[in-house]
Amino acid sequence: QVQLVESGGGLVHPGGSLRLSCAASGFTLDHWAIGWFRQAPGTEREGVSCSRRGDISTHYADSVKGRFSISRDNAKNTVYLQMNSLKPEDTAVYYCAAAPPWRGPAYGYRWYDGNEYDYWGPGTQVTVSS
Repeated sequence: QVQLVESGGGLVHPGGSLRLSCAASGFTLDHWAIGWFRQAPGTEREGVSCSRRGDISTHYADSVKGRFSISRDNAKNTVYLQMNSLKPEDTAVYYCAAAPPWRGPAYGYRWYDGNEYDYWGPGTQVTVSS
């Protein structure tokens, strides 16, 4: 059974850091694109970052460039999102999602479109507040 589970969320002060983890089971993620999305109350889901299949190419939303970094550990079947210099507007539920090797995000195409992803985790809450 394919499963994604996020962890690492929590409450942090502005300027602080968190590292989110997305652990995959039931499939090997090294050929899949893994995206991070977030959704705050009353807003649309936003694509935050994506790690393309098999290589080191990554993508970021303009709102997080220079502050967030995505990485993957294929041996652990896990993808990480390192979030630095957090701002109150980063507060949201964060989701990881997996797109198959034949779908656009694996090639960097429409990586920010949640409809391109087949599997989703339940989400982890990130709250940035003083």
